[in-house]
Amino acid sequence: MQSQNNIYDTSFVQNLFDEMAGTYGITNLISSFGFARRWRRQCVEQIDFHKSCAVVDLMSGMGELCPNISSRIDSDSHIIALDISPVMCKAARRYEKGKLRCPLRVIQANALCSNLAADSCDVVVSAFGLKTFSDIQLKQLASEVLRILKPGGKFSFVEISVPQSPWLRAPFMFYLKTLIPLIGWLLKGNPDNYRLLGVYTEAFGNCETALSSFQCAGLEAEIRSYFFGCATGLVGQKPNL
Repeated sequence: MQSQNNIYDTSFVQNLFDEMAGTYGITNLISSFGFARRWRRQCVEQIDFHKSCAVVDLMSGMGELCPNISSRIDSDSHIIALDISPVMCKAARRYEKGKLRCPLRVIQANALCSNLAADSCDVVVSAFGLKTFSDIQLKQLASEVLRILKPGGKFSFVEISVPQSPWLRAPFMFYLKTLIPLIGWLLKGNPDNYRLLGVYTEAFGNCETALSSFQCAGLEAEIRSYFFGCATGLVGQKPNL
């Protein structure tokens, strides 16, 4: 098990999700009782998309958000799915082959330094990637979102979180840290990898720290809460110049 300091190292995160890619989708769906799919949909629903929209899905994983995004935009729009894991990116490329109503390009890159052009996208969305960043990295991420968004561009993030209610917090965290690794193991995954998801979540807490980072970067942002705080979201925009 890695130390608390090393779990945010980009190479560690990349290797973690490379290893998890084979079982992550089914484990995520089963262990969340479908809530992960619901929260992804709710994340996308926070955005009022317009025609000819350029959308960037940061920390896109296997492209799970892409069908939700595609259902809300037109054929003149396009999606860029960006993730640090080459194995996750390979899985996401299944959507590049005409399965969406708009073009999709999958890019393997670090979301903190993506090399996407400044002021190039109308929307940034992301699901379940925030917890893998340290506080310092969250500030870097906020600066990157500010950089790539057009003035007036929108963003929506969602992340599994620690509920505020003590009655819900204890059983939820027990499930996250103990039972999900067991489910991962039953589905032929490495339980140590799935145990780390609980470690990340406990350290992350909720989107409050991310909110502060995004506001300090100059973005307009506010918190969303889903299912009694078991997930929280960050929604906002880059101010118009």
